[in-house]
Amino acid sequence: MSTQDFLVFYLSVLAVIVVCRCVPLFALKGRALSPRVTEALGLIPVAAFAALVANDLFDPASGLSVPGLLASVVVVAMARRTGSLIGCALVGMGAYALLGMI
Repeated sequence: MSTQDFLVFYLSVLAVIVVCRCVPLFALKGRALSPRVTEALGLIPVAAFAALVANDLFDPASGLSVPGLLASVVVVAMARRTGSLIGCALVGMGAYALLGMI
């Protein structure tokens, strides 16, 4: 790939990123969103976290990760008890590390 081709590709990707990320930000600035849209946007962090967890629990090559599954049970118990995202992350990392040593 020549330098000119690379620059065209790079600038095209940059333009798409700017359009997809910045234009909605400026278009919605100062506007009130409907309650349904606000509720839907509130689910994005939960969905992203679930995707990260599912990625660690299920490996297409080897199937279900037993240490990951056991660590997730500990995290669910922590979430039910405290509701703290930071606490769940710390307990999950600790449980996964301890179970990985076994």
